[in-house]
Formats: sequence, structure tokens, C-alpha cells
Amino acid sequence: MTTSPATTPANRLFSLPRPDWLDLHQEETLDPARPIIDAHHHLSQKPDGFRYMVQDLAEDIAASGHNVIATVYVECGAMYRARGPEAFRPVGEVEFANGVAAIGASGIFGPAAICAGIVGHANLLLGEDVRPVLEAEIAAGNGRFRGIRHVLAWDADVEILGTALTHPKDQMVNPAFRKGFACLAPLGLTYDTFVLQPQIGQLTDLAGAFPETKIVLDHCGGPLCVRGYSNREESFKTWKASIQEIARCQNVVVKLGGLALTHLGYDFHLRETPPSSEEAAKAWRPYIETCIEAFGTSRAMFESNFSPDKGQCSYQVIFNTFKRITASYSETEKTALFSKTASDVYRLAPPANPDRGDC
Repeated sequence: MTTSPATTPANRLFSLPRPDWLDLHQEETLDPARPIIDAHHHLSQKPDGFRYMVQDLAEDIAASGHNVIATVYVECGAMYRARGPEAFRPVGEVEFANGVAAIGASGIFGPAAICAGIVGHANLLLGEDVRPVLEAEIAAGNGRFRGIRHVLAWDADVEILGTALTHPKDQMVNPAFRKGFACLAPLGLTYDTFVLQPQIGQLTDLAGAFPETKIVLDHCGGPLCVRGYSNREESFKTWKASIQEIARCQNVVVKLGGLALTHLGYDFHLRETPPSSEEAAKAWRPYIETCIEAFGTSRAMFESNFSPDKGQCSYQVIFNTFKRITASYSETEKTALFSKTASDVYRLAPPANPDRGDC
């Protein structure tokens, strides 16, 4: 079997998935009956030909051997409306995800309730004018829409993310952004965000200013170990202090994952064979355990972040990794991390799964 070389898209954030390369490593599924809610994944079909749709996710879940009972869809700029007011174009992504959820509910792609919860996008820089957009997304979600994500990731060094993922600096202190942010809690909506570790302080300030808004910190808070942050010991120390600070805000929860993104500095995607779950656990354990110690299991949840994280490991390996890291945890703690926290935060009620267990 031949493998294509690792390639990284223009945003430099992740390596493109290579199924033939991933097939070079196989391992046994750990604790296969444990119910899992995948708290964060994407679906998209890009103009350049890249595709990761419901069939692809369903195949990854089935091949993994893990008992995924439900998933949460998180926006990635997919399927925006091509026409109409620009502010309302992200409603198309919610309509798309809700359609996928309906397909998933049919059982044709397996027992998992795919897209049981939907996190869309709305531009909070619209200020109070974002409210009708949010209301339109609530309607489009057909009872599945739970909140929005407004990505804030920024660094002075544009080489870390690349121009495709460059966002305005200091959005969290922008008065218009905060007026838009104030619209979330009254509508019962959550706020997901992806920031990089130097921005966690600003997010902490935002969380303190809006204690009634549930904030979800994606990807362990964006720890860095590349370019100017390449001293892992120093970078980790700074990131850890920021995580401990923001964890004091009781309205913030954290997603454990996104660690196969390239800004963490690991080269798994450049190796001849994919990493095992033992290798990934050794690399990621300090970050995941720091988050769990800071937030507690009731405010932490595992995510696949597929398909971006598929550039470094398979769906089976990523959840095997999480299971290895938490092997010594109590049953109550494992239940929280793998399903209950996600169910609570996103208000999910996944259907019973009598054949493989239910959460």
C-alpha cells in the first residue's frame, strides 16, 4: 500500500486526512461499550474537492468500534446561503446540520444521533442586530440549535494559523461584540469559541462580565508549541496558568481535544506510520489532565474535532487515547467526561441504545 505525502492546507492548522496512511496502524478498541457523546465535529464539502460528510463520519464511527450514541455539530463555515442578506447567510449551515440530523435519526447511517446538538455561527460584531439572526437559527434548528461559535483565534505571528484563519484582533473587548454577546443568554444559547493561549486572559474577562452566559472553551484553550512558542516547557507553564485562571469562572466549560492540530507542535502527521493511542496519550496527557484538574469532570467533555484531527490519527485511536488517559478515573468521572457533561451543556436527550448501553 502506498501513502500520499502529508499535506497541510493554506490555514496551516491541520494536516489533511490520509485514509491509506491511517490504515497502517490498527489496534483494539478499548472499553467498547462505554457510551460516548462526541461533543465537537464538523461536516463540510469544500470547493477544492475536500469532503467530510455524514457518510464519512458514520464510517469513522462504525470502524472505530466505539459506542458513540450522539454527536454535536460545530460550525465550520459550511453550506452558507448563497443569497440573501450577508448577516443571515450562516443560517444555511444550521439548516444543513438539521437536515443531517434528520438523516441520522433515520438510522440509515447507524445508531448514533448525529448532529443531536447544533452549534452555528452568527457575527457578534453586529451588536444588537445579531438577535434576529439568532432567532432565525433557532427556528432553522428545529429544536436542535444550542448556540453559536464565533472563532477568535489570533496571534501577531500570522504564520501560526495562516492567512485563511486570520481574525480581527481584540474582538472580545469590542463594544459591538459585547452587545451581540449580550443577546445569547436571554435566548438560552451557549457560546463556543476557539482561541489561542495568549487570548485566554481576554476570554476570562469576558466570562466575568457575562456570568449568565455558558461559554465553551474549545480545543483545551489552544495551547501552542510552534515558532515563538516552541519552548514546550515555558509555553506549557504559561498556558497552564491561564487555564487555571479561567477555570475559576463557573460559567466556562472546556472541550478536551483539538490536540492533533499542528499548532501544538507534534509531528505525528509527518511520520511513516500513524501514532498509537499509547503515543498520543503520552503527548496529550499533560494538557488533558491539566484541564480536568482545573475544571473538574462536570465541566469538561471529550471531542473528536473530526475531520481536522483526522490528519494525525483515526477516530478509534483518538477515543482510545482519551480512555487511556482516564483509565484510573471513577465510573462517575468517566461518564461525565465521555457523555454527561456534553449532554448537560448542550441539553441533549439521545435515544436509548439497548444493544450497546445508554447514558
